[in-house]
This record gives sequence, C-alpha cells and structure tokens, in this order.
Amino acid sequence: MSDTSQSSAPKPPSAAQDALVRRLIDVVAMPGSRIAPQDRSMAGDILLDMLLHVTDRERSLCASRLAVCRDAPRRVLRYLAQCSFAVARPLLEESDAFDACDLVEICQNTTVEHRMVVARRRNLCVTVTACLAQVGEAVVVRELLANRNASLAEITVDRLVAVSRDEPSFCAMLADRTELRSSHAMAMFWWSDTATRRKILTRQAADRSEMISICSDVFEMAAAEGWSDPVTRKALQLIERRQRNRAAIERSPYDSLEGALAIAAAEGVDSETALEIGYLAGIKPVTAAKILSDRGGEGLAVLCKATGLKREYLRMLWTALRRPMETAAGAPDPAFAVVAEIYEVLSVAKAQTTLRYWNWSLSAAYSPRALRQAQDLGAPANEITEYSTSQRTARLVFGN
Repeated sequence: MSDTSQSSAPKPPSAAQDALVRRLIDVVAMPGSRIAPQDRSMAGDILLDMLLHVTDRERSLCASRLAVCRDAPRRVLRYLAQCSFAVARPLLEESDAFDACDLVEICQNTTVEHRMVVARRRNLCVTVTACLAQVGEAVVVRELLANRNASLAEITVDRLVAVSRDEPSFCAMLADRTELRSSHAMAMFWWSDTATRRKILTRQAADRSEMISICSDVFEMAAAEGWSDPVTRKALQLIERRQRNRAAIERSPYDSLEGALAIAAAEGVDSETALEIGYLAGIKPVTAAKILSDRGGEGLAVLCKATGLKREYLRMLWTALRRPMETAAGAPDPAFAVVAEIYEVLSVAKAQTTLRYWNWSLSAAYSPRALRQAQDLGAPANEITEYSTSQRTARLVFGN
C-alpha cells in the first residue's frame, strides 16, 4: 500500500475520541422526556461532525443504537443511511424516523442493496415507490411489487406495465396488485405468460350490466341521431350488449361468422379471410390481426366466446390457423387445452368486455379524426395522449 493511501485511511480513534462519540450517541438516543430538543439537536450536530472522521466501526455502533430511536436527529440518520450498506442496514430495516423525503434522498444516493431494503419497508408511500420504480432496477422492483404494504400511484403502475414488456417477471406480480386497472391488465395481457393471462381474463373484465342498464336511453338517442357523433359511437361500442356486426353479413361473401370459420378451417386463413372474420365479429382489422397472430392463442377463446360461437368453432379456428390439435406423440396439444379451458371458464359478458376493450384501445385510439376533433375542441395534444385510457393502452401494447 502506498504512503498516500495509508495517510488517507481513517486513523484508529483515540480513547478520548471513542469515549466522546459514545457519550454523544447516548445523548441523542435519550427519550424525549429526559432531554430538551435544543440539547439533542446540538449533540447531533457535534456527533455528525465526528462521524465524518471515524471508522465504520463507530458508525455501525451509532446506527445500531439509533435504529430504534424515533427522536434521533434526522440529519444524523440520513448520513448514516447513506454510508456503506453494512452501516446503513439496521437503520433502513428498523428506523421509523425517516419521512418520504428522507427515503427518496437515500434511494437516489446509495446502492442497489440499500434500495432493496427500502423496497421491503412497511407502509411505503407513493412518492418513495415512484422513486424506486424510476431507478428501474429489476431486483428492486420485484421486492417492491412483493411488498403488500407499499402503495403504488397509477403513473407508477403505468411505468411498470410498460417495463414489464421487457421484464416478464413483473407481469405475474403486477397481476396480483390491487392497484392494477383493467386498462393496465388488458395491455399487459399480450406479453404475459399463460397463467397470468388466465388471471387477467378471469379477474379484470367487467360484465357491463350496470352500464348497459343506465345507458339504455343513450343508445336510443344515438340511434335517432344516426350514430353521427364518433365519440359517442366509440364509447357505446364498448358498452353495448350485442357483439357481432350484423350489417357486415350483407356485404360479406360468407353467410355468417360460422360459415367463414368453416371455410377457413378447410382452406386456411389468408389476409382477406382474417379481415372478414374481424368484420363479422364486430372488431377492427388491427384487433383481429392482433388476436389471430398472437402466439399464446388465448385471444381466440375470447373472440369465440364473445361472439357466441360454440366450442367446435374454436377448434375450427385453431385448425384454420394451422395450429396442431395433437403433439407429435399423439397427445392433445397443451396449448389448445389451455385455450379451450379459457373458453369454458370465461362468461360471455366478460369475454365481450375484454374483446371490446382490446378493440377500443388498439384501434379507435389511432383514429386521426378522433384526435383532430379533440384538438379542435381545445384539448391539448399532450392531454389527449396522457389522459386518454385508450391512447395509453395502445401505446403500451404497440409502443410509442
């Protein structure tokens, strides 16, 4: 070791220094009934100055003593919490004296080990959890999502759902959070694993019965106006009871959705057939393409259940997409077994809600006319992008 490094290393404390540090720790650790706040504050200032010049042994002693002292000077606690992890750990694990600003400062100026302990703390507020999510360390976020005593703001969930596309381990944990909204879940569905997809489909979709009842007269008003208002039409399409597009049958080369699937099962699905299936099912081309091209296939179960197709048509659609019904060994294909189970457990109402949510967020969100109309009415472009649920969901699914 060079002379320079030797001279910069902390010197062992003298007996007087060691005794003074311990006495000052005793003073700042006293209960409030025994010491005036002014005296504690002065002792804390002196102690902090001395802690800057001692070794981690003395800092660790101080941190351990003050971890259970709620009245300890906060400046001393913040300093110790930003020291080496060995020094800071007892404070981060046990001290109740830190407020949200303290914890944010600690998270911003320390290591991943410090942040992991903070992520496990009880009763973390949205300010601290937002900071931890913003740093973006996967191991820290997993600790945070596992902490049921941590509160997540909606904007933090937005961020984590977006990140979960590239960090699949977040999906299942987010699906178990009470802060997850339907818009988050329906976006995250497309890159989630099989178990998480099933959870999203069975937990997040609503049956719309109350909305249908309350808005029944609005349907009549919109029909009387010839469905001329695109904003109202778009919203009511999400609520209405009927799924299939009956008007599309008149223009289709097929006599029904069932007929289209029967022919597709025999001849396969090409781009024109996919478009017709989408139109007959009452969904836009981008939604149909997303469902038909999805690797997992659970969306096929949603499509069939929502449109009232019998279970044999799910099998036809699976076959039409040239997906195997059996493995090479002759056993039932496990992927189709999962899709068939989703079809059985999902109610028609919830399947319709899911399908319409996808259609609403993945297609209508990209309508230039809707964006222009909102801007013409005075809505700033950034507000349309940030506050429209369909816009946010579309960006999550398709990216920016």
